[in-house]
Amino acid sequence: MDLRNFIKKVNAKTPFTGSLKFHEPMSGHTTFKCGGPADLLVRPGKKVFPNWSAALLEAAEAEGIPVFILGMGANLLVSDKGIRGIVLDTASWKGIQLEGMQSGKNAVKILSGSSVNRMTDWLASRGLSGLEFLAGMPGSVGGALWMNARCYGKSVSDVLLDTEILDENRKVISLPYRAEDFSYKKSPFQNRKLLILSVLFRVENRRALEIKKEMAKNRRDRKEKGHYRFPSAGSVFKNNPVFGDPTGKIIEELGLRGLSRGGAAVAPWHGNLIINTGKASSADIRFLMDEIARRVREERGFELEPELIFAGEWQKI
Repeated sequence: MDLRNFIKKVNAKTPFTGSLKFHEPMSGHTTFKCGGPADLLVRPGKKVFPNWSAALLEAAEAEGIPVFILGMGANLLVSDKGIRGIVLDTASWKGIQLEGMQSGKNAVKILSGSSVNRMTDWLASRGLSGLEFLAGMPGSVGGALWMNARCYGKSVSDVLLDTEILDENRKVISLPYRAEDFSYKKSPFQNRKLLILSVLFRVENRRALEIKKEMAKNRRDRKEKGHYRFPSAGSVFKNNPVFGDPTGKIIEELGLRGLSRGGAAVAPWHGNLIINTGKASSADIRFLMDEIARRVREERGFELEPELIFAGEWQKI
């Protein structure tokens, strides 16, 4: 179906404000700064976001049009061929508000399109603690929850109270946190076709100065590890306790730091970081990932699990 006609039909039934971009390069929407065009990238305005998104998803399912949900493009590698169908950009769906007391703790409600990094600053300025470990991390709150992001020994799910979603029937429902639904960088949302709308986190009162000191330490650590030197998506492979050592150390022991292909390279300072040195294609990055996985499999017998999401049209390998 022609997407221009399709979107006109959706907008005729449900009022729309926001932006529509046809053949939009995804290189401007990912932290890797590469990736081909989306057939249509749509960013609904905040006032219409939930209702219009529900109408879009329902109509797209009826017509067999794929829809990819975009946060802030972290942990994402988009094919050079781009993404067919529609990319639903959540960037306008931002906001933070205190929710009073829940289970004896302060709770804060964050809309899913909000920046993780800005959220930590907002909380710190109000003396609210619990999410300092995320300071300096790129990406959206919805994306961090979807991935169950983890760093400095703590996961997003450790402070989760409740998640508001638009489910497969386009109904807004709340899902209370259940420990059994989460594990290392796994969440129950990864196997469902839903849209995360907001997240309720548990936070505690703490001196703002102490919070800011911890956040500054985490940001400094990320900077020293070279996360901001070049476009990247952070760690490309998950750690696995079965391996005995962090994945980055295993890769380094195999002499793969500095391995390059086109404009992509394994960071000379960190084995589990692939960087875009300026003109990397997504294929360059994928090649390095495949080569690293092959070497680790053949020489150590370990099967590496990618931490990235591969979106768009990829050649089967």
